[in-house]
Amino acid sequence: MASEMIVESGSSIIDFGMELVADHTSVVSLNLFVALLCGCIVVGHLLEENRWINESITALVIGLCTGIIILLTTRGKSSHLFLFNEELFFIYLLPPIIFNAGFQVKKKQFFRNIMTIVLFGAFGTLISFCIISLGALHFFQKMNIGSLDLGDYLAIGAIFSATDSVCTLQVLNQDETPLLYSLVFGEGVVNDATSVVLFNAIQNFDLSHMNSSIILQFIGNFLYLFIASTVLGILVGLLSAYIIKKLYFGRHSTDREVALMILMAYFSYMLAELFYLSAILTVFFCGIVMSHYTWHNVTESSRVTTKHAFATLSFVAEIFIFLYVGMDALDIEKWRFVSHSPGKSIGVSSILLGLVLVGRAAFVFPLSSLSNLTKKYSHEKLNLEQQVTIWWAGLMRGAVSMALAYNQFTRSGHTHLPGNAIMITSTITVVLSSTVFFGMMTKPLIGILLPQPKYTMSMLSSEPSSPKSFTVPLLTNDDPNSHSQSQSHSHSPLGLFLRIPAHTVHHYWRRFDDAFMRPVFGGRGFVPFVPGSPTEDPNQQWQTEGPLEAAVDDNKTILIQTRW
Repeated sequence: MASEMIVESGSSIIDFGMELVADHTSVVSLNLFVALLCGCIVVGHLLEENRWINESITALVIGLCTGIIILLTTRGKSSHLFLFNEELFFIYLLPPIIFNAGFQVKKKQFFRNIMTIVLFGAFGTLISFCIISLGALHFFQKMNIGSLDLGDYLAIGAIFSATDSVCTLQVLNQDETPLLYSLVFGEGVVNDATSVVLFNAIQNFDLSHMNSSIILQFIGNFLYLFIASTVLGILVGLLSAYIIKKLYFGRHSTDREVALMILMAYFSYMLAELFYLSAILTVFFCGIVMSHYTWHNVTESSRVTTKHAFATLSFVAEIFIFLYVGMDALDIEKWRFVSHSPGKSIGVSSILLGLVLVGRAAFVFPLSSLSNLTKKYSHEKLNLEQQVTIWWAGLMRGAVSMALAYNQFTRSGHTHLPGNAIMITSTITVVLSSTVFFGMMTKPLIGILLPQPKYTMSMLSSEPSSPKSFTVPLLTNDDPNSHSQSQSHSHSPLGLFLRIPAHTVHHYWRRFDDAFMRPVFGGRGFVPFVPGSPTEDPNQQWQTEGPLEAAVDDNKTILIQTRW
């Protein structure tokens, strides 16, 4: 008995020691990763004015170099500090990025171009999805890359329809090219949401026996996810605005209202995950609603804090993702499966890259022409240079594609099927090549296509400004030249049909918002001044608020904003 007790105690000591070693290894990995994040920020700052490099590429290259060093240090056993987990990406890294996108968006520009954004982000993504899926089905079956079924080919279409326009957005100036920036930005968010919704819909259906009933159910499920996710985000945003407006947290503690805003934003994302909805759409629209109502119901110090807190979290998450993608690209386990047929892997990657190029062009140029029919003035239309910029902005693939590929073709980050391994390595190759090559060419290309913006206008609304501060030059839409140039096109039947409803909806929404929504949920100018409350006297807002704006009617807007 004594010997058995000694053996048991010895084994428990060994287990405890192994746990300590494992914990220490995790601590070392975390230290190295945090140091790499700091290095990415410092190097990105030093290369801020570089013509070819941006922060995304910097993080990716540093991740690749780190992966090579780890690969050599471990003698080919590993190339990364952590195993890639799609749950880590979707639950912790993606929410702050998407929420900040909605929170910082210029709502006037976004909703002014909502029809074009939906055309590109939703319908364009569906077109790209069909082309990539059909192309993969046609070519890969001939190449005999492995046992892929119809669901896998449709998943490939969804995976490579997800764009990453971060590099282009880092180059475009939101004030100099407001139309182009809002289209690229808005399409990127709607595109990611559409791709994820498509991917989830594909996984929820048995596509082995395709028929008309399955197709109708698939379309119905897609529309349900899209609409329900949007409504959920709006409801959570309104709830946060109502709670903060009624309870006046700022009277006692600004920390509470900041914490509540952050937690409500994350709550919207997790609530969508709970109900199997599209969390990307939910948290994006929650960000828009919170910037429109909630942000104006908190104290001035809380406004500054939340604006910078959300932006910082988004920035760190983006750097984290690109850094990790760079390290994970050299995972030896996945490349071991394709080492016997490198030509096949290169062929698959080339085909996928070609399908991405074709799928992107198949909707950008036709839908741009259709969008131009809805515009009244020539400066609102997309010329060829702008269309090429939009096409180029969507050629890069990033972390969303990586996460969806891991979800479809791996189990807990590992794969043991040759076909799945080829798809993972091909996805890595497409992400790296498109981000590095297209990303490095973005600045020079935009410099050639858009050397000097013809219009530096920024159409803002008379609604409260977004949390993003900016300066806007004097602007009027009464340009006689532009009016005469576009008069013949603006009166076409299709143009009038598509344009008038949008202006009518916006007009009635503004009236409804002013009469019913803002008095209930808050917003600058509609929350009564109460001593000690988080709101300011409406007559003194220009003294305490950072942005200042004045507006006349929707069709002739003159806006000036300054930072005090």
